[in-house]
Amino acid sequence: MKALTHASLRGNWATLLLATDKFGNIDYKRLSDEIDVLISAGSDGIYSNGTAGEFYAQTEEEFIKVSNLLSEKCESVMIPYQIGVSHMSPLISLERLRLIRDLRPGAVQVILPDWFPVSVQEAIIFLKRMEEEANGIPLVLYNPPHAKVKLTPEEWMILKKEIPSLIGVKVFDRNCSVEWYECVRKKVKGLSVFIPGHHLATGILSGAHGAYSNVACLNPFAAQKWADSIEQDKDAAIDLERRIQTFMTAQVEPFIVKEHYPNHACDRFMALVGDWADVGAKLRWPYRSIPEEYVEKVRREGRRIIPEFFGIK
Repeated sequence: MKALTHASLRGNWATLLLATDKFGNIDYKRLSDEIDVLISAGSDGIYSNGTAGEFYAQTEEEFIKVSNLLSEKCESVMIPYQIGVSHMSPLISLERLRLIRDLRPGAVQVILPDWFPVSVQEAIIFLKRMEEEANGIPLVLYNPPHAKVKLTPEEWMILKKEIPSLIGVKVFDRNCSVEWYECVRKKVKGLSVFIPGHHLATGILSGAHGAYSNVACLNPFAAQKWADSIEQDKDAAIDLERRIQTFMTAQVEPFIVKEHYPNHACDRFMALVGDWADVGAKLRWPYRSIPEEYVEKVRREGRRIIPEFFGIK
């Protein structure tokens, strides 16, 4: 796969959810079918082993099998793909990078070591080693809102200066903060900035470059259609974003805020609601899955609020 650059890393990227059986074991046949659906949706790219892909709950053997499957499928149709090599342990992250570097994905995603918070200097030390081991594969830094160290745009540029192969960041945009986007536009050069999927229209129009999309978990076909429409019909795209956020706030967030389910439980639950692939309901041990009994109610509300995301495959 041709290496991505900060200029080519753009658009709506779909996450590869782990397809699981009722015990939480990975079902590779259904995982293969899921990749086929994501490809047929016309996604700008596909990435594995992010939060929704449960990178923290895989053995190394499973990690290799998932990575090989994604690579084989995407290489056959020349769709861009990224592999997450993240892990809470920097040594395991480094080893995962070594295990997949011969696949030559467009980029690899990494998180910062997260047991003890790292300083910017320690982040540089970590990323320099990852850059050396990547052997020319670009890096994308995943810095989620729950990370112990949340980097600023100014700090991204410090890292970029020291790590030339760092081409992008996946970050939280402070709920579409005008001041945050102004800072990004003024200070960030040579990095592709990816923000939450349910902020994509505002983000693209404000200076971001794409999303590793939670919205694609609900329906990758509709998410891609929405992403493609942003430049052509800005008002309609912003209106759909507003309704997506209404749906997320009313139907998805309560599972996190009130019921204390993890974020990745909501990504999987949205795939069940959207009913576009058979990924299964079960998260891997020890995380709780949202009961399937809630699916029909949320689906009914989804059809009312964002009908564009239902009945499209």
